[in-house]
Amino acid sequence: MIDGGLSTALELLGADVSGSLWTAQTVVDDPVLLERAHRSFVEAGSQIIASASYQCGQSQFESCGLSPRQSRQALIDTTLIARRAVAGTNTLVAASIGPFGACLADGSEYTGRYDIEWCDIEDYHRNKMNILIDSGADLIAVETIPLADEARLIAEILQECGSPPAWFSFGFTDSALTYGGDTVAAAVMSVVGYDNLIGLGINCTHPTYVEELLLAMGQLAPATAFVVYPNHGRAWDAIGRCWIGSGESIPSTAELTRWVQLGAKFIGGCCGVGPDEIAELARRSRQLN
Repeated sequence: MIDGGLSTALELLGADVSGSLWTAQTVVDDPVLLERAHRSFVEAGSQIIASASYQCGQSQFESCGLSPRQSRQALIDTTLIARRAVAGTNTLVAASIGPFGACLADGSEYTGRYDIEWCDIEDYHRNKMNILIDSGADLIAVETIPLADEARLIAEILQECGSPPAWFSFGFTDSALTYGGDTVAAAVMSVVGYDNLIGLGINCTHPTYVEELLLAMGQLAPATAFVVYPNHGRAWDAIGRCWIGSGESIPSTAELTRWVQLGAKFIGGCCGVGPDEIAELARRSRQLN
């Protein structure tokens, strides 16, 4: 059982995550509140929680006024704060690696269109991973990736760094294409050869598409464990900076059963899925055992 949307948990505690650093703003402004948000998922039954590093690297902290040294430490602190939240438990910490578009804070992780030189994307990921790999996390969560090429790039950098245990999850616009327009096959084949792959799958995607995506992934990589943490089924409005449409928070017991039958080993939630929903999801998952 993995956690839900960190931004959702923080907002429930009164945090403002509307800035360019998103959840990482609390690393600077209120680390105690961030620890509480993480802990709320641990108490809800999460066995893995993700750090607040999804949206930014060192340069994003620097753009908010921190020195290079302070910015590097702030990125490390995303892991250290999560570690404090799991103290005394068996819950693991995943250092979150989002797509390059996440650091732009313009919703481009949902399109894969960054309008920037590829070498700059590579520099961003290499700098960020060189810091996070040594931050004390138990694993790396590469998440909401819209492009197969970007996933492959991240995998290559991680291989250079010693292949730490990692999962790779893609954001999908429907049951056939990633947010960047790549096929399921392209996404899967971009990372299925990673040396220490502990999971491959889907996140920040409408729950409706999960079963078909798992079916397709299972045919392409039948020996792989799958990770599934969809969002609440709404769409992100980058201009209005809000979620729109109606949605569903967590799968029914029948849906959950089907996901497990199709190979899902890591299950949780993404945007809009808070600690209460994770607690209910954990309860339903226990009924399957």
